[in-house]
Amino acid sequence: MSDIMEIDNDGIEQVSLKVYAEKAYLDYSMYVILDRALPHVGDGLKPVQRRIIYAMSELGLKATAKFKKSARTVGDVIGKFHPHGDSAAYEAMVLMAQDFSYRYPLVDGQGNWGSPDDPKSFAAMRYTESRLTAYADVLLAELGQGTVDWAPNFDGTLDEPRVLPAQVPNVLLNGTTGIAVGMATDVPPHNLREVVSAAIRLLEAPRSTVADLCEHVIAPDFPTEAEIITPREDIVTMYETGRGGLRMRAVWEREGGDVVVCALPYQVSGSRVLEQIAQQMQAKKLPMVADLRDESDHENPTRLVIVPRSNRIDVEALMSHLFASTDLERSYRVNLNMIGIDGRPGVKSLDRILREWLSFRTDTVRRRLEFRLERVLKRLHILEGYLIAFLNIDEVIHIIRTEDKPKPALMQRFGITDIQAEAVLELKLRNLAKLEEISIRGEQDELAEERDQLQKILGSAARLKTLIKNELLAVAKKFGDERRSPLVEREEAKAFSELEMVSADPVTVVMSEKGWIRAAKGHEIDPASLSYKSGDGFKIAVQGRSNQPVVILDSTGRAYTVASHNLPSARGQGEPVTGRINPPSGATFEGMMMGAPTQLYLLASDAGYGFVAKLGDMQTKNRAGKAALSLPKGARVLQPSAIAEVEGAFVAAVSNEGRLLVFPLADLPQLVRGKGNKIIGIPPARVQSRDEFVVAVQVITEKESLLVYAGKRHIRLKFSELEHYRGERGRRGNKLPRGFQKVDAIRIEG
Repeated sequence: MSDIMEIDNDGIEQVSLKVYAEKAYLDYSMYVILDRALPHVGDGLKPVQRRIIYAMSELGLKATAKFKKSARTVGDVIGKFHPHGDSAAYEAMVLMAQDFSYRYPLVDGQGNWGSPDDPKSFAAMRYTESRLTAYADVLLAELGQGTVDWAPNFDGTLDEPRVLPAQVPNVLLNGTTGIAVGMATDVPPHNLREVVSAAIRLLEAPRSTVADLCEHVIAPDFPTEAEIITPREDIVTMYETGRGGLRMRAVWEREGGDVVVCALPYQVSGSRVLEQIAQQMQAKKLPMVADLRDESDHENPTRLVIVPRSNRIDVEALMSHLFASTDLERSYRVNLNMIGIDGRPGVKSLDRILREWLSFRTDTVRRRLEFRLERVLKRLHILEGYLIAFLNIDEVIHIIRTEDKPKPALMQRFGITDIQAEAVLELKLRNLAKLEEISIRGEQDELAEERDQLQKILGSAARLKTLIKNELLAVAKKFGDERRSPLVEREEAKAFSELEMVSADPVTVVMSEKGWIRAAKGHEIDPASLSYKSGDGFKIAVQGRSNQPVVILDSTGRAYTVASHNLPSARGQGEPVTGRINPPSGATFEGMMMGAPTQLYLLASDAGYGFVAKLGDMQTKNRAGKAALSLPKGARVLQPSAIAEVEGAFVAAVSNEGRLLVFPLADLPQLVRGKGNKIIGIPPARVQSRDEFVVAVQVITEKESLLVYAGKRHIRLKFSELEHYRGERGRRGNKLPRGFQKVDAIRIEG
């Protein structure tokens, strides 16, 4: 602070608010980054986690120890090492104890430590007990072997380790999340064997690229059997940049007709998933699901049963919808941000993480070996003193008994060092008398052998690498396990559209003369008998299914698409169709069509022109519709005729003058839009003057009959009787019998 202070004329220390605030903010930011939020590449722990693990080791809570009340443990942590409250420390401890949160838990707990369904449902710390797991040894085993830099704790009364001497790259193994000032960390968990294998690869081939290392580290490995569905290339890119994302998908199987979800993505709650599905069912947006059950127990931690409404339901499509609309599929952010061995935070690629960790590990192992070598040399030095004392035992005892200051006397008489003399004097006389040459020389030989071995390793980089490699393999053998999260490439999940949710019930869509539209359930309805507004009446009706849209044809030849499932009921008088579409001013509605997108229709104008069109080609999302049928001058649109089969079908066209022409349907082209080809020959001038025009066009097969209506009379013509009217497309046709020449309508009967 002194560097930003100024002293005024009165000798008062002053600091500008701007400078003070800026420094305070920066100091706080660095404190959060370095001492709270980010893990260290060395041991993969945040400060609070490190303090908990170290405090528990100091309390003797090893994997073999008895469990101890968590409140006592947390109390010890915050009393000695951690400057924050007990709830924050306990929460950090809980996370390390949850086998569904940590891939390799560091704390072994008794009592309620939360459940996969609700990780925050853990009991208060006075009700739980804890100790360290066996895996925690990889962080603590080398603690007292000169491998650690010590720093004063928050109040300066004790020393705490800056970084624990981890034997494996723990930063990748358990993963971690944290939010610091202006940065975040999201490191996913990994498989121990894979990470160790990659570390060894980098140790043996220092120039290995991320792609090389990804041969070993296939992908993150979460503590769940759910599938990682992110493409392999994206995962490699994520490891190269240190940033990216992952997607996980639940695993399901068929049991009878039911769908059983047996593995959920990382940190996804089963009850939350069921709630999401139930909400869709209540909103009637999931009609294909009949029931939901949670059959999870101790044997099956995850078992969610989804019961389809019938065995005709496409289960694959249903699950694809649920993956897209619920937490059965989830994405995870990856941000490999951590404090490096230089003490600076940064986002690191996979190779850089492993390089830094190997550098840290090499330094740790070297320090451990040097510490041990120092101890061995010191002991050898003392043993030399013991041997001299043993060989001159009587004289040594005499000097100790008679001399006031025996140490200098021993040093002078036998030429031993201060340390050796001190060691001899520390032995009690009776122990000094019990010294044996064999045991001394035996220990000397053992230590000399160990000294030579240590010096060999320390003097050779290759031997040091081999030692690190063997230690990594030993840890992998002891704590390694098979991958839990399989890497499976899947197609992108797609949610159902609103239309796909609709059940396929039979409906009859009715249009009135004034353009009011409604839908009646079933196909048995008589549209003409429905009630209509005063001055209005029945015009056209079409039959189909509720999941099929209605295509309406107006008097200008434009086609409009209207959803049928949300049309008003036929119990009422419907609603103006102009509320759903925007036709040109003065246009009336002349035709309606329903069916599958592949359904064929015969479109025709009363000028005697027409073509075959596919229903899907006429559908549009545009409220203004799309051009379908082009009309010659003075011509009007006819109600389209459905086509079941093109082969063996014939077109029957009849004019107002009673001329009937029958010809093969195959003679007409299939178009997307246009005027079409000539069906029956009518002079254009007579069409314009409305003297002659086509009354109706129908598609007929050889098994059907043609009913011709003229006033109150009708005539039935079997297909064999139509031979007289058969001709080439575009001819005038032959006249119907007398009395039936003023045709009102024609109908097909099977």
